[in-house]
Amino acid sequence: MDPEQRPKLVPHLWYTSEAEEAARFYASVFPDSSVDKVSYLPADSPSGPAGSVAVVRFTLFGQPFLAIDGGPHQPFNDAVSFLVLCDSQEELDRYWDALVRNGAEPQACGWIADRYGLRWQIVPRRLHEMLDDPDPERARRVAEEMLRQVKFDLAKLEAAYRGT
Repeated sequence: MDPEQRPKLVPHLWYTSEAEEAARFYASVFPDSSVDKVSYLPADSPSGPAGSVAVVRFTLFGQPFLAIDGGPHQPFNDAVSFLVLCDSQEELDRYWDALVRNGAEPQACGWIADRYGLRWQIVPRRLHEMLDDPDPERARRVAEEMLRQVKFDLAKLEAAYRGT
């Protein structure tokens, strides 16, 4: 990519040793995604021996990312996650199920920790609209239903919104 066309903000992820594997997996799950370039260490370094993965440039949903195999440092945690807004239950199920099949651990309220430790929020886009409803009773019912769920069930959230 031409340096003039690169976005100013690019998420940069530090993996212990599986940056390329993770990027290839994510690119297989999400549309408009690809592994764009893998660079290798030209010499031994604290991150690994010469010839091992140094930097992975990849794209998810059209958004560029960088990842490195930096060796053990700080594990991923809940302080940073990637929010995937889904337009249907089918889309939500597809992403959630792909992550779980690959060793992710469901947490709560749409959160999931993938096998690499990275946190994702797989959320129906409609949830934010319901929670922002000017009717506080509707928003409260949706929030209470949301807090009972691990993987989101849009039909149950909609039912709570309607009060049925």
